[in-house]
Amino acid sequence: MNWDIYREIVPENSCMAAGLDEAGRGPLFGAVYAAAVILPDGYEIEGLDDSKKITEKKREKLFDIIIRDAISYGIGVCEPFEIDQINILNASLLAMRRAVENMSVKPDFLLVDGNIYRDFDIDGKAVVGGDGKIPSIAAASILAKVSRDRYCLEMDRKYPQYGLAKHKGYPTKAHYGAIMEHGPTPLHRISFLKKLYGEK
Repeated sequence: MNWDIYREIVPENSCMAAGLDEAGRGPLFGAVYAAAVILPDGYEIEGLDDSKKITEKKREKLFDIIIRDAISYGIGVCEPFEIDQINILNASLLAMRRAVENMSVKPDFLLVDGNIYRDFDIDGKAVVGGDGKIPSIAAASILAKVSRDRYCLEMDRKYPQYGLAKHKGYPTKAHYGAIMEHGPTPLHRISFLKKLYGEK
């Protein structure tokens, strides 16, 4: 990972380009989180990578370094009831827009992980696999992932019978079993549970 692809994509007149990524599109439970990060140009940090490729301990360490050194960052959230209303793709994009709104320094260009770029009021581009290619997107992936994992640990204390601290709301056998035994919580994504209840 280096700054070469970033510089190929970002316009020369841009001085505040932010990387964006989300965490939590697949789980049955909880909010989807997104982060937006502006890093100093050329910023390098050992071990920075797609959040899915590094350990939880390493993500936590990188989280602290990123929020310390970033020019600006923002975290955005889209709640389960919103996911049920507008679907997970639209909810992920909404969480990203909210992350940008929560930045103290407004970016002039956006680099969004994935293949869809729409409904942003700032110029930008979608970058497939961007969290493994562009430092600011990798940083955003870590902030989003750690923020959502911390949320799941907090919710585990509220709903201990579901095992959220372990599976983070993802569709594991144990999680499905807990839902069948106890029913869904108010924070489960009902639109994700239709097959479990035999709905079409």
